[in-house]
Amino acid sequence: MILINVRFRPKPEYVENFRELMAEFTETSRAEAGNIFFEWARNTDDPQEYILLEAFHDDAAEAHVNSDHFKKATEEFPALLTETPQIINTLIEGKTEWDRMAEFKVD
Repeated sequence: MILINVRFRPKPEYVENFRELMAEFTETSRAEAGNIFFEWARNTDDPQEYILLEAFHDDAAEAHVNSDHFKKATEEFPALLTETPQIINTLIEGKTEWDRMAEFKVD
């Protein structure tokens, strides 16, 4: 699995409706054959920041960044943001899904 976390800082006028502005990109990304998950979260410590949590099968991330909707996003997103997003991109060999926590169990 390729696990990607991206931090986005929308311009003030887009902070409240940022998820709505990302809806088309989100839905088309989730529909990709190699997508495992594609989820947005708003930072509760800094509500001006959104975090995208996404994962793709090892061979699918390249198709994602070469897709038409990703190319469209790279052209449109800069106008919505205050800065270039920060990213962590990690390959986790052999992973394809979420695990349960090992530290405790909920019955």
